[in-house]
Amino acid sequence: MEKYSYDYPRPAVTADIAVLRLEEVPEILLIQRKAYPFKDMWALPGGFMEMEESLEEAARRELVEETGIKAGELIRFDTYDKPGRDPRGRTITQVFVMIWKQEMLLPEAGSDAADLRWFPLNELPTLAFDHALILADVIRMIREGN
Repeated sequence: MEKYSYDYPRPAVTADIAVLRLEEVPEILLIQRKAYPFKDMWALPGGFMEMEESLEEAARRELVEETGIKAGELIRFDTYDKPGRDPRGRTITQVFVMIWKQEMLLPEAGSDAADLRWFPLNELPTLAFDHALILADVIRMIREGN
């Protein structure tokens, strides 16, 4: 039997989660990155998918690792795949949206995060990667009532 060789480059796959708190002034949960690239900058919780997991499983695992939150319903939002979006190499991310519920445990920074904080959607800090673009799309979705 011939061995199959895959000669094409393989992009990395990540999952990012926009955790929204829909108060009078809507807020987003961001983590402060502990490592390079973008060390100390704010970002959506998320990270690389492992070979044996689905994108949703990766999103749930990363959310626990970085915030301690066990995700409820995750809504598949959009895919971001522009070359150069991650300085570590070709990376494609699936973004999920989760609505924070009052009865959930309070988030706390996990092993991959230096800190975490709720930010009003109209007062966002400078964000890592292309997360400003992602949040602009999330904000547009909220305003359109979807």
